[in-house]
Amino acid sequence: MTTGYFTHPDCRAHDMGRGHPECPQRLDAIEDQLLASGLDVALTRFDVPLADRADLQHAHAEAYLCELGERMQQVAESGQPCAVDPDTVIGTRTGQAALRAAGAAVAATDAVIDGRAETAFCAVRPPGHHATRDQAMGFCFYNNVAIAARHALDVRGLKRVAIVDFDVHHGNGTEDIVAGDERILMVSIFQDQLYPFSGGVPLGTNMVNLPVPAYTRGMEVRELIEANWMPRLEAFKPQMIFISAGFDAHREDELGQLGLVESDYEWITQRMVDVARQHSHGRIVSCLEGGYALSALGRSVVAHLRALAGV
Repeated sequence: MTTGYFTHPDCRAHDMGRGHPECPQRLDAIEDQLLASGLDVALTRFDVPLADRADLQHAHAEAYLCELGERMQQVAESGQPCAVDPDTVIGTRTGQAALRAAGAAVAATDAVIDGRAETAFCAVRPPGHHATRDQAMGFCFYNNVAIAARHALDVRGLKRVAIVDFDVHHGNGTEDIVAGDERILMVSIFQDQLYPFSGGVPLGTNMVNLPVPAYTRGMEVRELIEANWMPRLEAFKPQMIFISAGFDAHREDELGQLGLVESDYEWITQRMVDVARQHSHGRIVSCLEGGYALSALGRSVVAHLRALAGV
């Protein structure tokens, strides 16, 4: 199958300061592992446009877009970074990077729906799944996956899509945006009692949240997914699957305390590929979220892409 790979140098230009875990080197680590594994030759690289206002409005309030856009412009002109929370900083090139990240998700959606790729991975930053309808937080500014999912529904005319979120942190922003939208089924797994300290009680009937305790390992995660995600996905029959792919549940990642390894990410991805082949014409768009131990991140993305590409 053809797997599209969407990335852009602008995404590397976003910089929240020395020592910040969500650093430009994350994308370098992925590229290095793609080359080392030989997987790069199996991917088709696509151009990445900037998201336009209409794209962003699918997931975010207009007042938020205006305020955030103004702050990004002020930082770009003044050269003075601006913190929106203790961990999330607007740098001089954050605005361009965030628009590329959202633009990649939309472009990947179009490429997959149009049949130019069967699956796609967006190696982008800043990530998106903590960005709510009207708040930037948790390293995130625009919610890339929510924007893409709503684009598939509202612009491209699909009737049902699924969002799959595996990350050590709960995708609170995505849940805030899509809860109650019965065209979307969101399934997620994350470490309980960890930032952003949410997700224990789902906000809508279209949510399947699996908070797991610290030190949960891969086989337990697989059993929970098989028992809880799979029946809902099979019953929902999504026409397309969107993945918020966070790799910070890896046992080497210090931002959480879960015990996943590369083979677990490959297994999870393969199960989503199975659903997509049965119900979605194979259509999957995956967007990078967390993952901060650089070597583990690169290796995990390679495992994820092997399953997406069927190699």
